[in-house]
Amino acid sequence: MKIFRKKRTINCGGKLLDLSAPAIMGILNVTPDSFYANSRISGEREIIARAETIVSEGGVIIDIGGYSSRPDAADIDENEEYSRIRPAMALVRKYFPDAFISVDTFRSSVVKWLCEEFGSFIINDISAGNIDRQMIPYAGTAGLPYIAMHMRGTPKTMQNAENCAYSDIVTEIVSYFVRKKEELINAGVMDIIIDPGFGFSKTLEGNYELLAGLDSFKILELPVLAGVSRKSMFCKLLNITPEESLSATIAGNVLALRNGADILRVHDVKAASDAVKVFAEVNKYSV
Repeated sequence: MKIFRKKRTINCGGKLLDLSAPAIMGILNVTPDSFYANSRISGEREIIARAETIVSEGGVIIDIGGYSSRPDAADIDENEEYSRIRPAMALVRKYFPDAFISVDTFRSSVVKWLCEEFGSFIINDISAGNIDRQMIPYAGTAGLPYIAMHMRGTPKTMQNAENCAYSDIVTEIVSYFVRKKEELINAGVMDIIIDPGFGFSKTLEGNYELLAGLDSFKILELPVLAGVSRKSMFCKLLNITPEESLSATIAGNVLALRNGADILRVHDVKAASDAVKVFAEVNKYSV
């Protein structure tokens, strides 16, 4: 039986992100139209307060996003996106220098501008380089860690029927990442995290099939990020709003951990941190 040896550290500008235990990525949205209204923040005080909450409650990575990827969100240009992210990046760097930062963007220009000013951070690209073909080459040249997420189409078209159709969703997405891993390595990207893309070009049923089969991604021998926080896969199933979906999110996070997730991307950091601690305690006694 083959033993898969998953990469357990990510090098971010000489600082190592240790993934020998599951890590929490806290969401810091500087967008006015994120799908979860309670996650929208603006202004220096709110940004600092949110970052403080993430760090104090157990978050290791602060994920800064300036472009909402929900299907009906407003489209903004690269300059507007950069102008939203830059102040947040500056504040986090100043007040929380030990925190790892990821930037949620699919635009290489935004990454380049930020990298030139602030140095290394983790790219969190929902399109895995498919929207902006310069993203992966730039990540390789700059030596930046890279989160590659699976999505078909764009944020505007991802939920079209043809983009959500699979014959075997787990097998097809694993195969996608086999090819994407090769592309990234050939471009010089050595620190890779994969994100199956819950809620992106997936049906309700497809999201649950993917969650159940998450352990299949171990064949890639790369860290796996699961982002199920307050998503429609819970809201549609339970007929609730994102604001009412915390308990469902906790359940989803625990299932993701059980099936091999290394990073949880969340709005509710303390709840996720507590779930990780309980999961770790149970694992001490697992045969």
